[in-house]
Amino acid sequence: MSFFISDAIAESGAAAANTTAGADPLASLILPIGLVVLFYFFLIRPQSKRQKEHRKMVSDLQKGEEVITSGGILGKVTNVNDDFVTLEIANDVSLNVQKSAIQTIMPKGTIKEQNK
Repeated sequence: MSFFISDAIAESGAAAANTTAGADPLASLILPIGLVVLFYFFLIRPQSKRQKEHRKMVSDLQKGEEVITSGGILGKVTNVNDDFVTLEIANDVSLNVQKSAIQTIMPKGTIKEQNK
């Protein structure tokens, strides 16, 4: 019957303890520490950098700038408050949106190009 199933050979207790005791504890920590470093440099750091740039852009918003919201609405800033911005999206049509909803500041004249 051993033709289909190979015999399992168990190590003695002393031999098994010898192989685990010989492993270096520092070597077993290299992989988790390396993964944490990789996650920091490839995921955490760039994301926090983008958030910092977005906060600076939102805090520097001024009247007259043309912006796009995260919903895709193109408009011109007509009023800036502490938490909200008023956008003019067409003649006599204004929206109040949160400052954090502003995604990008567009170059001057973008609205005129879109209306052609």
